[in-house]
Amino acid sequence: MWFHPSSDGQRLICDLCPRHCPLKPGERGFCFVRENRDGRVVSTTYGRSTGFCIDPIEKKPLNQFYPGTPVLSFGTPGCNLGCTFCQNWTISRSRDIEAACEKAEPQAIAVTAQRYNCTSVAFTYNDPIIWAEYAIDTAKACHTLGVKTVAVTSGYITETARAAFYEPMDAANVDLKGFTDQFYREYCAGRLQPVLDTLHWLVHESQTWVEITNLVIPGANDSPDDIRRMCQWIATELGPDVPLHFSAFHPDFNLTDRGPTPPDTLQRAYELAREAGLRYVYTGNLYDPERQHTYCPGCRRPVIRRQGYTLESFEIHGGRCMHCQTPIAGRYDDAPGDWGGRQLPVRIVG
Repeated sequence: MWFHPSSDGQRLICDLCPRHCPLKPGERGFCFVRENRDGRVVSTTYGRSTGFCIDPIEKKPLNQFYPGTPVLSFGTPGCNLGCTFCQNWTISRSRDIEAACEKAEPQAIAVTAQRYNCTSVAFTYNDPIIWAEYAIDTAKACHTLGVKTVAVTSGYITETARAAFYEPMDAANVDLKGFTDQFYREYCAGRLQPVLDTLHWLVHESQTWVEITNLVIPGANDSPDDIRRMCQWIATELGPDVPLHFSAFHPDFNLTDRGPTPPDTLQRAYELAREAGLRYVYTGNLYDPERQHTYCPGCRRPVIRRQGYTLESFEIHGGRCMHCQTPIAGRYDDAPGDWGGRQLPVRIVG
């Protein structure tokens, strides 16, 4: 899927992501996992994973998608962006697929999720866009067993491929890494506009529940003006009900020349988002419980209180605030999950 021959017939052009890598026979793209093989572009990591772990859904982060429930998480090697600050770089930049992976077929993953009473399966750790066929097939297998699916993704995908990829996803957390094209070019080896296009399409043309994460990096994307413009764009183009998570940066991979994000920088970003009219804003990767609760946009009472990944209270019924009956955007059962902050590595059998 998602390729066409070059004008001279010597290469295949990959149409999955905006790079449109031109591949000679036997050659792999920037992501290192999509290869021109036998006259078609194939995914070399189909059916292979770097490992499985049951996480709290809030770790994705998704705060308004079946809170408190367990999610079976997995990824594969490779990535179609080149983020200098990647905090999963041992996975995303891996080139030894055989050594890094265990085999896991879509149906076996779905059965394992059901066996462990996971509400959902998350495609995460690296970007599932580059292993779209594997993610799509796993999503379909999950849905046959009543298990929901989550894509944790950069949104760096073409218009050609995005409907097929996202339509089987019940939720997506899209990593909006910055709000200037210069930032995407310098720090991610990518472009901003395709991500904005994906977000707009997801919110307005799909049924997928969407939350956004912005990793705030000192000296890179932490300008108050850029954060303000990003929040205003989200409020205007996507709507005020799309949750936004500001996460603290920690030095890693090729970006170790600066310290972690100061707490007051995240707190200022939180205030800018609220001033822009966003109703659900969070901070993450630091201790800041008051900014990690979910507040009713009507009465401003906390309807979900959190301590880390553990829920302390849940005051939503029928998708509404139990105090003032204001609708609370998201996907909920009338009782939350009780998975807490546990992490449980699992093996896929079958």
